Amino acid sequence: MSEENTSSNKDSIQNVIVIALGVCLFCAVVVAGSAVALKERRVENKALDKSKNVLIAAGLFQENVTQMSEINTLFEQFEQRVVDLRTKRLLTADEVAVVAADNQLNFGQYDQRKAAKDPSLSMALTDAQDMASINRREHYALIYLLRSEVGIDRIILPVHGYGLWSTLYGFIALEGDGNTVSGITFYEHAETAGLGGEVDNPTWKAKWQGKRIYDDQGQVAMRVMKGSVDPSSAEADYQVDGLSGATLTSRGVENMIGYWLGDEGYGPILKNFNG
Repeated sequence: MSEENTSSNKDSIQNVIVIALGVCLFCAVVVAGSAVALKERRVENKALDKSKNVLIAAGLFQENVTQMSEINTLFEQFEQRVVDLRTKRLLTADEVAVVAADNQLNFGQYDQRKAAKDPSLSMALTDAQDMASINRREHYALIYLLRSEVGIDRIILPVHGYGLWSTLYGFIALEGDGNTVSGITFYEHAETAGLGGEVDNPTWKAKWQGKRIYDDQGQVAMRVMKGSVDPSSAEADYQVDGLSGATLTSRGVENMIGYWLGDEGYGPILKNFNG
């Protein structure tokens, strides 16, 4: 065969297609293999991030703690409990086992966000119910308790709600009385940097410490103000400074607290809380 014919065969459409398919197949195998190999690491990192944010909300995270083992050791202080948001009850260990078996759930790796999208594990909210603009609410939530010698010292609750551009996900920590805020943190959102994105600002988050959620009638009284709180106001204990230039994000945070600490969320559980 002539050199010209050999070159022509190499450049044929058939050869080009075969080579292209071979390259695509090789790349697909590499990508799939990497995804499988990294899945365990992704699961570990997700769990580590959750643990870290629970610690931050509770005021126990130390900036010099970076190792996974150190974070896990600190997180082991917390007791994880499963809440049934339909019946507003903390489930017993036996009840958790039944729920897990019936729904094929592993509460050690439970993803509340994923559950909220599953019709079998969540419920659609009406406009009247949905003040936090979350559309659906999962049936089960995980909360975290920190105990001391005299009882429950911290109650850490997962919360989420819509701001201006995005859903904000975070944790709010209450003292053992189930009313006084000890900390709050947001670990995911897409609000405007420098405006609504200031929910991440440690200075603003510190303003929540010591504030109270419920008034004397047991109603959610917590408000995120437009502007600054008047410290001489009788309502100052229930108010936090608003985010400058971010009225809608501030309102979204207020609505989020109103929903999750209200009757549709953890409110009934906190009112009858005995750990």
